[in-house]
Amino acid sequence: MFPKKIVLLISFLLISIISNSQTLNSNKTFLYQGRIEKLQHDNVILIGTASSVSFNFTGNECSITLQSVDAYEHHNYVQLVLDGKYIGKIRIEKGAVQSFPVQVTSNQKEHRLEIYKNTEAQSGNILFAGTTAKLTTISFKKKKKIEFIGDSITCGAASDPSDVACDKGEYMDHHNSYYAYGPRLSRTIGVDYLMSSVSGIGMYRNWNDENKDEAIMPDVYQNLYLTKDASKPKYDFAFQPDIISIALGTNDFSGGDGKKERLPFNPEKYVSNYINFIKMLYKHNPNVQIVITNSPMVGGERAVVFEDCLNKVKAAFDTDKTHKTIQIFKFKPMTPKGCSGHPDVEDHKVLADEYAPFLKSLLHEK
Repeated sequence: MFPKKIVLLISFLLISIISNSQTLNSNKTFLYQGRIEKLQHDNVILIGTASSVSFNFTGNECSITLQSVDAYEHHNYVQLVLDGKYIGKIRIEKGAVQSFPVQVTSNQKEHRLEIYKNTEAQSGNILFAGTTAKLTTISFKKKKKIEFIGDSITCGAASDPSDVACDKGEYMDHHNSYYAYGPRLSRTIGVDYLMSSVSGIGMYRNWNDENKDEAIMPDVYQNLYLTKDASKPKYDFAFQPDIISIALGTNDFSGGDGKKERLPFNPEKYVSNYINFIKMLYKHNPNVQIVITNSPMVGGERAVVFEDCLNKVKAAFDTDKTHKTIQIFKFKPMTPKGCSGHPDVEDHKVLADEYAPFLKSLLHEK
C-alpha cells in the first residue's frame, strides 16, 4: 500500500502535460523556466537548480502554495524575488501542500513574483500548486540563452551558511542557486539560462564512486529529472541555447572520501566520455557554441593534466566544420570559503565576474 503522499505524486505525474524550458501557460499568467514538469491546472514541478515560475499580480494580497515531493521525505527551499528584489528563502517542510504568504509593501500598481527552486534536482522536487494573487498577464522578451552543465559548484551547493551554519543541518540547507555563478552572470549580461547540474557528478566517475553504483552526467543528462529513473519523462531539448557551458571534472579528479577505493585518474576515459557527451549535445543543439572549463578547485599537477584533457577534447572537434569551434575557459585558482570546501556566495560573484565578459563576447559574435 503506497503512502498517501506517494499516491498523490504518482497521480500528478500521470496527468503531466509536457516539459519545457521557457514557456507561458495558456492564459499567459505564468512563466515557467528551467528544468520543470508542467501538470494540469497550472501546477508545475520545479526540478532543476534555479528552475522557476513567475507571475504578475495586482494588489497587496499574495500567497503561494508549495509542496516538497520526493522519493524520501525531507524539507526543501525556494527563493523569492519580488519586483526585482531578492527577498530570501522559504523552507518547505515535508508533508502536505502548504500555503505561504508573501509580504507586499510597495504601493505600485502591478507586482511581479519570481519563485526559484533553491535546491538541486538530487535534493528533491517542489510542486507549485497555485497562488491566491489577482493575476495579470505576464510576458517575456526573447533573449540569448546559456545552459550551464556542471556539478555542486555550478549548483551553488554549500555556498550559503547564512541561515544554517555549515556544521549544522543538512546538505540542502546551505544551497543558494540564485547567487550561483551561472544565474548571477546571466542576470548581469541579460540572458536567459538553464541549469543542468548535480552535486558530486562527473564526466566518467563521481566524487566517491568509480561509476559502479552512481550515475555520471552522460547517464542522466537526457532525463528531465537528471536521474536514471525510467519512469520519469525525457528532457525535450526545447531550450536550444546559444551557448552551452560545461564545467565537469572536479569530481573526476577528486580523491573521494579517502575510505572507499579510488583508482588513479584515467585521462583516456575522461576525454572519451567528454567527446561522446559533446556529440550528443550537438545532435540536439546543432548551432550551439560549446565552452568547456577547468575548475577553480583543481590545482597543482592535477590542473596541468586537466588542461591537457580539455585541449584534447577541443582538438577532437577542431576539424569539424559543421559546428562552431569549441572554446576553453580557465577559471583562476580559488581557495573557497563556503561549506565543505565549496565556493560561498561571494566566491560565486568572483567566478561570475571572471566568466561573464568571456561569455558576453561570444554572444556578441553571433
